[in-house]
Amino acid sequence: MSASSPRGPLAGVRVLDLTRVLAGPYATTLLYELGAEILKIEQPGHGDDTRAFPPFQNGESVYFASINRGKRSLALDLKDPKDRAIFEELLPKADVLIENFRPGTMDRLGYGHESLMARYRGLIYCSISGFGHTGPYAQEPAYDLIVQALGGMISINGPEGGQGLRLGVSLGDLAAGVFAALAVSAALYERKSSGAGRFIDMAMMDVQTMLLESALVRQLATGETQKPTGSRHPVITPFDVFQAKDGPIAIAAANDHLYANLCAGLSRPDLIQPPFADMMSRYRNQAALKEQIEKTLAEKTVAEWVAHLMAAGAPAAPIHTMKEVAQDPHLQARGMFVTVEDPEMGPLTMTGSAFKISGYAHRPTRPPAPNLDEARTAILEELGRDPETPRERQKGPPKEGVW
Repeated sequence: MSASSPRGPLAGVRVLDLTRVLAGPYATTLLYELGAEILKIEQPGHGDDTRAFPPFQNGESVYFASINRGKRSLALDLKDPKDRAIFEELLPKADVLIENFRPGTMDRLGYGHESLMARYRGLIYCSISGFGHTGPYAQEPAYDLIVQALGGMISINGPEGGQGLRLGVSLGDLAAGVFAALAVSAALYERKSSGAGRFIDMAMMDVQTMLLESALVRQLATGETQKPTGSRHPVITPFDVFQAKDGPIAIAAANDHLYANLCAGLSRPDLIQPPFADMMSRYRNQAALKEQIEKTLAEKTVAEWVAHLMAAGAPAAPIHTMKEVAQDPHLQARGMFVTVEDPEMGPLTMTGSAFKISGYAHRPTRPPAPNLDEARTAILEELGRDPETPRERQKGPPKEGVW
């Protein structure tokens, strides 16, 4: 695919990205993967906080690079008249503005959604925050841990009978980024016919509430308050991590047909009989059923059981470490690992894109993340202004794009 070929269906969409850390940058990375051009507006002299997050390679943050690849960077102080003038020239050229400041911050700068959308009818303005722009928590600070705690996610995760635990990834941030990218894409679609932009008020806690799935369904319907159940599904049985001869194995028999396959694969036809004959009886007797399954699993290794059960039509898998995920042949075949040639850090491997859309070729490489303010000269030239020297050193040629 040539360098000029569209990267995705959002080709031509220009995003002013005022976000930092994770939720916002993850949203704009998804938009980049869908073809949009991202201009990252950063604080002069400091930039995105994640520029200081480990791990580092040759003094640069690999973490920052992983969620900001392909973007351009322009450092602007929105309290400085000179930088505000530049920002004002960028606004009419932008299709989307995304920010994740605490509600009210952009208003105090004179760039709140009501002000900007009155001036630019087609602007899609997305604000990502912990709790949204309304409600009693609106002005409270929020990080992923706080949202997982208040939103109940911690209370349902952890060892069965034990204390709740934070998830191993920042789901509150990541999911908010996904929802924000989805909402922006929907607003862009609507704008094609209406010509009007939208204000998107994306709250991490709102998103997490939508992800609570059956735990919240049961609470609202029956009053049952879910507690940590380990790896076991709170309703479906057997749907858990079990112990085999040499380690743990995941088994998911989510219906009667798959359960029958499991019993056949285990050579345990007796487990199809009462008290395990149907979904509800297995749910009521999950502890006894797990004991029987593990009694049989102890006879063979995880690898032997995975092969045997999968051949019988019963979903089963080993528990992969991050090292094994990085080496997974299926993920490699799906293009889920790409290379980045960074002028300072050298070659990097990053996750690819989960978007597989016909007509857009798979790209095995990505451009590097930008140094702070590296696109300043190019952006000013695109605006018809006299170029200035970037405030920080450049890293390679400026990313393609016209503002």
